[in-house]
Amino acid sequence: MNSAMLIHSLILIAGVFISNISQIVLKKSADKKYDSVIKEYLNPMVIGAYAVFFIATFLTIYAYKVVPLSMGPILESSGYLFMIILGAIFLKEKPTKRKLLATFIIIIGIVVYSV
Repeated sequence: MNSAMLIHSLILIAGVFISNISQIVLKKSADKKYDSVIKEYLNPMVIGAYAVFFIATFLTIYAYKVVPLSMGPILESSGYLFMIILGAIFLKEKPTKRKLLATFIIIIGIVVYSV
């Protein structure tokens, strides 16, 4: 893997990571009670989360200029790992043995494909 592909792969993974952060923010926003439906969907947390999704989309598009399309889904599967970690930290979700095993298999798959 050359340096340009490595950098763009890291950009793609960064996009996946910030997309997962945005999902956490949306989940936190959904847990709150609002006075109206409009406030439920047009509040700073929701608007900010969708703005971050927008940025993540551009990072992904930029990364795909160098990262082969066949490698993209492999790198994007790192989102499962990020979501388990972020869910445990911010949502106080306990990862089950089954989730941890599945995540381990995903990591093995990413490593095998990358090598």
